[in-house]
Amino acid sequence: MSPPSSPVLKRQKVDSRSFHAGTMTTIVKNPLETKEIRPQLNPVRRLLLGPGPQNAHPRVHSAMALPQIGHMDGDFMRIMEEIKVLLRYVWQTSNPFTVPVSGTGSAAWEAAIANLTEWGDTHLICINGYFGERALDMHGRYTDKIESISKPYGQAFSVEEVEEGLKKYSPTLMWICHAETSTGVCQPDIDKIGELCRKYDCLLMLDTVTSICGVPIYLDEWKVDAAYAGGQKCMGCPPGIAPLTFGPRAMAKLDKRKTKVASWYLDMTMIRKYVEAVDGAPRVYHHTAPISMAYAMRESLTLVAEEGLSQCHARHRSNAEYFWSELKRIGLEPFVDPAIRVPSLTTVKIPADVDGMKVIGMMRDEFEIEIGGALGTLKGVCWRIGLMGYNNRKECVKTVIGALEECLQKCKK
Repeated sequence: MSPPSSPVLKRQKVDSRSFHAGTMTTIVKNPLETKEIRPQLNPVRRLLLGPGPQNAHPRVHSAMALPQIGHMDGDFMRIMEEIKVLLRYVWQTSNPFTVPVSGTGSAAWEAAIANLTEWGDTHLICINGYFGERALDMHGRYTDKIESISKPYGQAFSVEEVEEGLKKYSPTLMWICHAETSTGVCQPDIDKIGELCRKYDCLLMLDTVTSICGVPIYLDEWKVDAAYAGGQKCMGCPPGIAPLTFGPRAMAKLDKRKTKVASWYLDMTMIRKYVEAVDGAPRVYHHTAPISMAYAMRESLTLVAEEGLSQCHARHRSNAEYFWSELKRIGLEPFVDPAIRVPSLTTVKIPADVDGMKVIGMMRDEFEIEIGGALGTLKGVCWRIGLMGYNNRKECVKTVIGALEECLQKCKK
């Protein structure tokens, strides 16, 4: 007996008015027909040597092109677990709650604030650059008690200055930046600052956006309670996924909250049930994870592990020192004292007789190289040039120095 034949489906003419009241008129025309957009995306290829993002390794781009799987799939959960293991390695922490956040580094920062703050908590912000000033705004949206200590752009805090602030304000949480992206300053003595925060019963939140994978970080030894980072700098991942970690004291603060976390999307009491198999319970859906970005982060962190963390740090330092020597050779000078200069990002003083913005434009338009302008009080005073992740190579130094040398001659005021 032959199987029944499949029914023939005929396309029916549908009157769109049957779905809508009145007559439907197309207001916006197809942008392909009006040529408002290009038929196929083909971005310009540039060497990204600004403050981030930087160019990703070809293996990272290839990972992003791999087939997607569901965000609740067991295979994807295994990938998430591998990311968590790798993040603990680059941060040198044993924190169980170490996760990738769906969003950029700013999302991970906001998550740290939202989850560890209740209205009425006192936060102490250490300001020595643009991102310290931003911290005032961000933290001030979650509590009405914000205090600060300040240093001029390009300087770091002494341990004594930090202790004075802790004594004066008795904060429940203190925020400080390990490597200020606006200035290129690497804050020393985080280990001693961590001890002080324990002494004064204060959580320590550390911004490691520009330092992770670029300079040594020892979160557990330094007694850091919460840290976050971005994927798009020394880690070598495109922007869109960001690391976050909470230590035991931060988790205790989270567990003892009297109020709900103000952000539903970044509520780690809920996300924890998705990213962790708590007490053997099945994982609970919260939001759709960025699958391809997770692939990218896993691959970029795997590249760091293959190289070795200390070797990765040494490469960033070695190429930075070569870059600084080449800057001196062509008559340029870094803004920050070498004792507190972060290897991954250099603020370069703009010579008085050079049009700084014209140099940025010429580097982009004639050499396909992106360097950054400065922020805050350094705007118009410095350029920001990053050598991070895959772009932290000697050939990148040679390329940017050669282009700068020519631009300096052609961009006089």
